[in-house]
Amino acid sequence: MRDLGVGFGYLMKGQRWVAQHGKQYGMGLLPGLITLVLYAGALVALALWGDDAVGWATPFADAWSAPWQGLFRGFLTVLLFALALLLSVLTFTAVTLLIGQPFYESLSEKVDIAESGHAPESGLPLWRELWISARDSLRIVVRAAVWGVLLFALGFIPVAGQTVVPVIGFCVTGFFLVEELTAVALQRRGVELRDRLTLLRSRKQLAWGFGTPLAVAFLVPFVAVFLMPGAVAGATLMARDLLGENGSGADDGAAAPGGGQDPDAATRRMPLT
Repeated sequence: MRDLGVGFGYLMKGQRWVAQHGKQYGMGLLPGLITLVLYAGALVALALWGDDAVGWATPFADAWSAPWQGLFRGFLTVLLFALALLLSVLTFTAVTLLIGQPFYESLSEKVDIAESGHAPESGLPLWRELWISARDSLRIVVRAAVWGVLLFALGFIPVAGQTVVPVIGFCVTGFFLVEELTAVALQRRGVELRDRLTLLRSRKQLAWGFGTPLAVAFLVPFVAVFLMPGAVAGATLMARDLLGENGSGADDGAAAPGGGQDPDAATRRMPLT
């Protein structure tokens, strides 16, 4: 249970760090604002024309008598919008990190330098880093979407669907948020997606302590924008903890080609819980 508090502590430390570094905080707000505008436009369009889309997709219901046609299509419209909201929460971080890759890389490096005087570098060109980030984000989004659909279906179970399932949903969403956020620092260290997931699974409570309250906060889009820079800073601090790094430097692990860390070395240092 201690790791729950430690994870939440990293989230708070990240917010304090950006509050003390106004320039990095200001730059870190831009990607979130851009993503928010894009998502808001998509959700407004869905609200306006979602019923038309449902009507087009269900021509077999054209001949149904009232009120069954209206109830059926109304239910599907609400379901479609609810799924869109869920996916927007699950993908907001991935899209924001992709749009703001250069900004968040710089912020994460500043945190590393403040902690140890050194920031590991991947040695990869920007286009390659963007490709890896987009590829890994897509994999995570697909996994998160599968979980989202499953939990949405379980939500129809009486009692448990309205109590236990939402809690599980926030924990799952929080875990995937943490993976996306720590990827900024871990990718620079040469840690691949599979190894990143192994690291986080080895300390699930740490990930939940950081990600679950963040997932709850991210339900409010404007809050997500303002918390995003601090979340990246806090996730960098968490990544250092996961890899067993301390304030003495970022050279604790074996060096990987290009200046990062050897993923196998990182995995070997993982705490077994």
